Amino acid sequence: LATRDDLVGQYVGHTAPKTKEMIKKAMGGVLLVDEAYYLYNAANDRDYGQESIEILLNVMENNQDDLVVAVAGYKDRMDRFFSYIPGMMSRIGNHIDFPNYSADELVEIAALMARELEYDISPDAMPVFHSYIDARMGLPYFSNARTVRNAMDRARMNSAIRTFEKYAIQGENGGMCSVDELKSIAAADFQVLLDDILNADTDKRIFA
Repeated sequence: LATRDDLVGQYVGHTAPKTKEMIKKAMGGVLLVDEAYYLYNAANDRDYGQESIEILLNVMENNQDDLVVAVAGYKDRMDRFFSYIPGMMSRIGNHIDFPNYSADELVEIAALMARELEYDISPDAMPVFHSYIDARMGLPYFSNARTVRNAMDRARMNSAIRTFEKYAIQGENGGMCSVDELKSIAAADFQVLLDDILNADTDKRIFA
């Protein structure tokens, strides 16, 4: 797996060794370049990414039996990338479009993330999160599991703020809370995210 940072250098003479080293590591297998469109900067014809692309094209042409090169990214950006680099398009034999996850699948991903982080999502919180995902999918910059991860990070922060206010500020139960409460993500923690969308000016707001 490689990204622009793995392939492109920051000064003259740095890109070729980096790209060739990644190719050497992948030789005999697969080199997956994630978000490949970042290799090319249309606004800067002196960008070092072009050198990396030329090396990759050469390898794809001359070492077809030794290395499989796969490039991945969001479809609209990949289409634009291929329009800038026709040589890349002609060397890619197969194009696979992966559909977005459904809202139900994204809710399941959120539950999995919560378990891995040792958090418990309360049953009444799941419908609220589902409503958030339904609304969020129709807004700009939606990015499937990444959006879910960002939402979970915000929900965890909301949970921490809610728990702090309840016990440290208001002094409920003498300021003592249980481990289960510390690990709980409640409906209110997701409601903040949903309200943020419902009350936002989508023409001006950038959604993470």
